[in-house]
Amino acid sequence: MRAGRYQFKLVKRNVLTPGQAVLNALLAILFALFLFGFIFILAGISPLEAYQEIFSYAFFNQFGLPLTINRFIFLLLCTYAFIIPFRAGLWNIGMTGQLYVGALTAYAIFFAFGVNQFNTPYPPAIILLPLVIVGAAVGGAVTGAIAGYLKGKYNTNEIVVTMMLNFMAYWLVSFMIKDGGIFMNAGGRGESFELPDALQAPLIFGVPITIFIALGAGVLLYYLFAKMRLGFEIKAYGQNPSAAAYAGISKFRVPILVFVLGGVLAGLAGYHYFGAVPGVYKIARNYAFFGDMAFYGIICGLISQGNPLGSVPVAFLFGGLSVGGRFVQGKLGMSFGLDYALLGVLMITLVAFQYFYRYKIVVVKTAVSPSRS
Repeated sequence: MRAGRYQFKLVKRNVLTPGQAVLNALLAILFALFLFGFIFILAGISPLEAYQEIFSYAFFNQFGLPLTINRFIFLLLCTYAFIIPFRAGLWNIGMTGQLYVGALTAYAIFFAFGVNQFNTPYPPAIILLPLVIVGAAVGGAVTGAIAGYLKGKYNTNEIVVTMMLNFMAYWLVSFMIKDGGIFMNAGGRGESFELPDALQAPLIFGVPITIFIALGAGVLLYYLFAKMRLGFEIKAYGQNPSAAAYAGISKFRVPILVFVLGGVLAGLAGYHYFGAVPGVYKIARNYAFFGDMAFYGIICGLISQGNPLGSVPVAFLFGGLSVGGRFVQGKLGMSFGLDYALLGVLMITLVAFQYFYRYKIVVVKTAVSPSRS
């Protein structure tokens, strides 16, 4: 493309520095907000006013910020559940099913120790909560292992398997918390029993302790892929399974391992939102909303290029915009679904801008042709 004496060319990048990646992401976000601003204009609302309300509530308000942090923890765990198989070249679309089963397993442990049963003593939280957290991780791991085993043993398409498991887990939750299910609320509502005060997850400055699990998982995953032999094997399998097998890396073990690890983190996401978030402490009747929200972990993982540490700011941004978008649609009287639309535009723009991770625009000044006499 030429403009006067300047020519614009697309040149393939040899390397993408962290600074360039951050700049590209910031430009994508600004462009997405610019595009979405037209929605506010069509609704007769100033985009500046709308964005001020969104960001101030999500990131600076005493009520909105805790919601953002809780949503961020959930999204970050779901992102990691996607990233681990993704680094092996596999797609975990089953975070929803894994977190459902993880939540059910957590509540099964509560139920087994007498919670929700009248006049039945149960162990103190310091004993029971670690069991519940481990149970949620195991429930997610077992669900993930099904897809990993079928992939490693029979090369079954993991996308199809995980999607089928999502539907099965969805109806399993419905069976357990509705129409007389054993986890049904004592009041007859279509949701699980509520956790008593003594068994609610400890809070530090109003934030559940699960934030340390999420951030700690990011550090461990970064170390796994950067320093450990296992991480190298996962990446080698992802780049070329046949070559990896020739080098002695098991084509059976790697799929099982990555889906189990992904399932562990998705199961913990299930415990976080249904067992650790203040004001919830039950498998709510709108549990499908959080199952749908888990799919944003795929987008966060793709945007961060599978980098565990790079996923942290992306998940925090998505968490804040989902909370702020829901708030502003009520305050400014806009139609339902504004938060989904905002996240959708942001996702499309961020994914589109990934093109510039591989190519850059170079401006070349061309020489002026001598005039003929």
